[in-house]
Amino acid sequence: MERNEGFRVEAAHRVLVLVKLLGSAGSLSVREAAAALDVNPSTAQRLLATMVGDGFARQGERRRYFPGPEMVRPATASAPTLRDQVRPYLEQLFEEVNETVHLATLVGTEIHHVDGIEATEHVIRFGLRTGVRLSAHVTSAGKAMLAGLSDDDVQARYQVASSGRRRRPLGADMDRLREALDKVRKQRIASNFEESEVGVAAFAISLGSQEGQHAALSIALPVMRCGRADVTRFGEALVAVADRYLADQGRAR
Repeated sequence: MERNEGFRVEAAHRVLVLVKLLGSAGSLSVREAAAALDVNPSTAQRLLATMVGDGFARQGERRRYFPGPEMVRPATASAPTLRDQVRPYLEQLFEEVNETVHLATLVGTEIHHVDGIEATEHVIRFGLRTGVRLSAHVTSAGKAMLAGLSDDDVQARYQVASSGRRRRPLGADMDRLREALDKVRKQRIASNFEESEVGVAAFAISLGSQEGQHAALSIALPVMRCGRADVTRFGEALVAVADRYLADQGRAR
């Protein structure tokens, strides 16, 4: 009887570990779950299947597990955050492209990566940048969000950033930036080929101003794996998911 009780406590502990991992990482594979718990993949598979059955997880198309409806159910009547609102669409984008994806916001002349899902199936891949801040003009997400502003607003932001108390060199060529933003305004898709990091290609689309914040979705991968067909595919996926999100937000209001 004591062995039974001990087993049930250990099993509950393992499930709770997976719940916390899903909440923080956003998704898990069986292999990742097994490594985190130090158990066989078959054991991790059974635990994840139990979580799916009880609504605490759901299985995606590529055998990754995501938070289920019981995990994302609001605990109070408080309004959902931007991250909460966009998370389902970030997951949709990830499942469509199978590359690392992020949600970013614009703060002055920087972007803040506030959420992301890492593609772990590729041998050569782009890791998560959640919590990382980067200059907007060298990133796809930054250019996508800056393109939603007027040229005067963009100019003012960079003047303030370069002349304020935190004065720092931004390295932004404003003429080139204006040309890049004009291109984004026509195509909706912004790109970054090794501008922010060596060896990285990224693509992004603006979600406009959401809950008082400028937001964007992005896809990033090693530039060596990015072909011309991928550029088209990523652009189509970004437009489809962004339009779906904006339409749903319009209906909600």
